[in-house]
Amino acid sequence: MSEIRNLNPECVWRNFDALTQVPRPSGHLQKVQQFLLDFAAKAGVEAFQDPAGNIIMRKPASPGMENRKGVILQAHMDMVPQKSKDSTHNFETDPIQTYIDGEWVKAKGTTLGADNGIGVAAIMAVMEDHSLKHGPVEGLITADEETGMFGANDLPENMLQGDILLNLDSETWGKFVIGSAGGIDIDCSLDYNDTDTDPEDAAVKVTLKGLKGGHSGLEIHIGRGNANKLMARFVHEAVSEYEARLATWHGGNMRNAIPFECEVVLTLPKENVQPLKESVAQWQELFNREYRTIEENITFTATDVETPKKELPEEIQDSLLNAIYGCHNGVLRMIPVFPTVVETSSNLAIVDIADGHASVKVLARSANESMKDYVATTVERVFAMAGMKVELSGSYGGWDPNTDSETLHLLERNYKELFGEDAIEQVDHAGLECSVILGKYPHLDVVSLGPTMRSPHTTNERCYIPTVAPFWQLLTKTLADMPVK
Repeated sequence: MSEIRNLNPECVWRNFDALTQVPRPSGHLQKVQQFLLDFAAKAGVEAFQDPAGNIIMRKPASPGMENRKGVILQAHMDMVPQKSKDSTHNFETDPIQTYIDGEWVKAKGTTLGADNGIGVAAIMAVMEDHSLKHGPVEGLITADEETGMFGANDLPENMLQGDILLNLDSETWGKFVIGSAGGIDIDCSLDYNDTDTDPEDAAVKVTLKGLKGGHSGLEIHIGRGNANKLMARFVHEAVSEYEARLATWHGGNMRNAIPFECEVVLTLPKENVQPLKESVAQWQELFNREYRTIEENITFTATDVETPKKELPEEIQDSLLNAIYGCHNGVLRMIPVFPTVVETSSNLAIVDIADGHASVKVLARSANESMKDYVATTVERVFAMAGMKVELSGSYGGWDPNTDSETLHLLERNYKELFGEDAIEQVDHAGLECSVILGKYPHLDVVSLGPTMRSPHTTNERCYIPTVAPFWQLLTKTLADMPVK
């Protein structure tokens, strides 16, 4: 039995622990969907799966609360499948191994899945506890949020019955999110014919590791290193100074995570191998110096490998390298009226080049629709000039803040009463499903909240234990205090 089941509140941690035993990486949700349906049947509440793969649970009002406004508790069921290089974890079959490290819950060698498993666990706890006081409650547990908000995007417009939406996907306790950025995926692809490698050339695999990575919305402003961008700087030098040619490139694996590792295979004249390796050591020193206080122990290594038979044609190589080098990455600008909040950014998330195919994925975000179009077009033009086919997809708008929200004011009053301090209203640069759901249900009063989590989308993802109990306390009190219709 996992030690996290003994944490307070038991109802949330027990359900979260059960959830960690069910594989649920984005795109592979059949097991968790069935798990949630089975749970609802055991808890004695109505539940069904909609055509988009979302699970919807419905619990009637407790006696005497039938006239209260209906509340929709919303979270997403999928998790980002990131693991350390030495981990043998299979996200499609293996349970997450959790452990307690001081005041944090973490996972061994993988993402924890508290994003957004803690929100799902809270919904489960509400559904199974028939002693709670509340009006009509729905649980909306969406599918594939992390890969494009597909569940929210395909949510039928006549499915939900509530008046208020409490999104449980925020990651800083004491802050109520009332707005978030929109986003758009930029997918670039190119097929090419490999050329023969000079049989007299040697080959070197260059590997960049040790970066922290992170959430490309919540942590983009920290200035962490992007493995693809750092590698581009080195490869540019290798091509120009050491007659290197590119055979393969693999960097990043999730569209919404800052890439923390990258690996390329280069071919080059044998006499240039040692000078290139010396250059690698110098770049490692430079990267660690440039990112001191932000990153720790960046490793940059070069090892001899068998010379591949094929490599990229020189003109294709140069065009792709120029585009990767020139692609905007990171914060583009802050919100002019909230200069501490990121408005617009892009994340050069994935670069895969091998076997006659090149693929690049970028996620652009902005709280401003025109700036979202601008940054997306900027990235599109860069890769189009490299001859790549560019497709824009998965666009979703931002969530405009509503400071007059009745639900927000109720949460703030309850927070002050329970904890003796004022909560903070916040606009996030991360994308939340609230904006998509509001597009289908514009009458909803929406606020997002949750306990504190750090480094989601990385193997250092962790949940701060002391914030889960007050989160549950506030959630249940607010459900009991909902206004009449």
